[in-house]
Amino acid sequence: MDFPEDLKYSKEHEWVRLEGDTAVIGITDYAQDSLGDVVYVELPAEGDSVVRGETFGVVESVKAVSDLYSPVTGPVTEVNDMVVDGPEAVNEDPYTEAWLIKVELENIDELEELLSADEYEQFIEEEK
Repeated sequence: MDFPEDLKYSKEHEWVRLEGDTAVIGITDYAQDSLGDVVYVELPAEGDSVVRGETFGVVESVKAVSDLYSPVTGPVTEVNDMVVDGPEAVNEDPYTEAWLIKVELENIDELEELLSADEYEQFIEEEK
């Protein structure tokens, strides 16, 4: 499993990369591996708002349908249409090409409540 050190992680298996005051959000390598082959991704529209801890979309695989939970609060500034059109990208490259949405952070302090790569890896081990 790959857990890049420059990202923050949620206990719901989403990751966040900070780019200025924008949070880039995707699902973790662990999540995509657990789901199996991703066949469908539903995301909010640009301009919609997401709220930390609330669902913002769905990932469907051959095994299951899973809700996506926002790790931060703010308006969606960009949606990765490539993932909607080609959901298998989530399995191939969850951290770079297959990011899901970009959100303008309303409260940067929310990032403090997320896990580091080491903390996330430990969380997964305890969850098993």
